Amino acid sequence: MEMNAITEYIKPELLILVPVLYLIGAGIKKAEFIGDNKIPLLLGVVGVLLAVVWVLSTCTLDGWQSILTAGFVALTQGILCAGCAVYVNQVYKQAGKIK
Repeated sequence: MEMNAITEYIKPELLILVPVLYLIGAGIKKAEFIGDNKIPLLLGVVGVLLAVVWVLSTCTLDGWQSILTAGFVALTQGILCAGCAVYVNQVYKQAGKIK
């Protein structure tokens, strides 16, 4: 996947969430108190929450339309960033299996 394709969907300002979520996922994995199958869901939640913080700090909410737009942007950007973090993790794992 080319970087241009990624930035068509994820705002460039939020691309920093991908490595942050990757590291959070690695930390959760090492802590071993949460099952591996729940890590992607948790990363999605954390990604959305971090995207909400970014959206609220960068936009002006002056009506229902802007509030709904901000919610949609935060939700989609958080999920996309979490998806990229999980994807990077899987590519890393699979690359290690290639002989």
